[in-house]
Amino acid sequence: MDNFTKKVDRFDWTLTLILFLFFLVSCVGIYSAQTAGQYDENFLAKQTFWYVVGAAIISITILFDGYQYRRLSWYLYGFGLILLIAILAAPESIAPIRNGAKSWFITPLGSIQPSEFVKTFLILALSTVAVGHQEKYLEKTFKSDFWLLLKLAITTFVPIFFIMKQNDLGTSLVILSILVGFILVSGITWKIILPIFSSGAALGVFIIYLVVQRPDILEKYLHVQQYKFNRIYAWLDPFNHSSSSGYHLLKSLSAIGSGLITGKGFGNREVYIPEGHTDFIFSVIGEEYGFVGGSIVIGLFFLLIYHLIKTALDTNDPFNTYVCTGIISMLTFHVFQNVGMTIQVLPITGIPLPFISYGGSSLMGNMFAMGIVYSIRFHHRNYMFTSSKSLSV
Repeated sequence: MDNFTKKVDRFDWTLTLILFLFFLVSCVGIYSAQTAGQYDENFLAKQTFWYVVGAAIISITILFDGYQYRRLSWYLYGFGLILLIAILAAPESIAPIRNGAKSWFITPLGSIQPSEFVKTFLILALSTVAVGHQEKYLEKTFKSDFWLLLKLAITTFVPIFFIMKQNDLGTSLVILSILVGFILVSGITWKIILPIFSSGAALGVFIIYLVVQRPDILEKYLHVQQYKFNRIYAWLDPFNHSSSSGYHLLKSLSAIGSGLITGKGFGNREVYIPEGHTDFIFSVIGEEYGFVGGSIVIGLFFLLIYHLIKTALDTNDPFNTYVCTGIISMLTFHVFQNVGMTIQVLPITGIPLPFISYGGSSLMGNMFAMGIVYSIRFHHRNYMFTSSKSLSV
């Protein structure tokens, strides 16, 4: 009985409450979105099923501790690369092309997107790289910091290469955000970070300039077809692209804007939003519940990020801290990009809103990441006053 009580006390009930609130928000949003009649499928029932699957994933991942995840990290990373390569080599009957991207396997349970799991596999691998490097180089030097940066970058850009081959820019950007998070917390000197980040920002601005002013240069020298710039054009001037690439953005702006402060109420939507149950579910919430509803959703994500930061600070295992950092970076970018694209702050990239947008792969991938957080909390509390080495036993 005492052992059972201790296990119950070590369970992360706060995270459970947060995920349950996300489940409720997701159910309400998806139910409202699917009433538009764009599809005949019951996405609410499917999303509930994926949440049940996600709960099962958590119940498995919580059984392993940080030491075991560190040992498994490269196997999972390699398995993820095999999946990314397999999807490129698979025939379209198994891996069809959707919206120009070949990123899904067709299974009896539905479409599975391997890159959603690769993100967490990568976080584990990068955590292993960072901790292993710091255990080897106890004294920091410019050379050792540069070597760590190079190892982190190589580990990250290998999966990005295959994901870009799938024509999936959104997931590639998420993975880059994970790398940025690791670079910022790994202790690499700013003498290396500042020039790299400054150069990256300058390059990004220059590319946007070329897209807007001189797309012919990109077409001639990089063989980039001009239709790929349409999302940038639609982002900067959606009204001149209202019948094509700017259609989704205008509908989203109209929906959120018409919601005003408190929204139109549950089921009182008037603006038709394509794919409202997936990438644009925040627009549905904004129309029905207005600024107040949107703020509550964003506040819920702030609460989740705060809890993950607290977990990272509480653990005395550097590997677990890095894992939390990667998950925080991944989720923060997801939310910022998804909400930003619905209000014209950022271009549309097809990134779902974590835990709320419909999608089995996205939800299972995020639940796998949450399962690792549960594991960190569960096993950390069991070895609160021991060394980080004993924590992993």
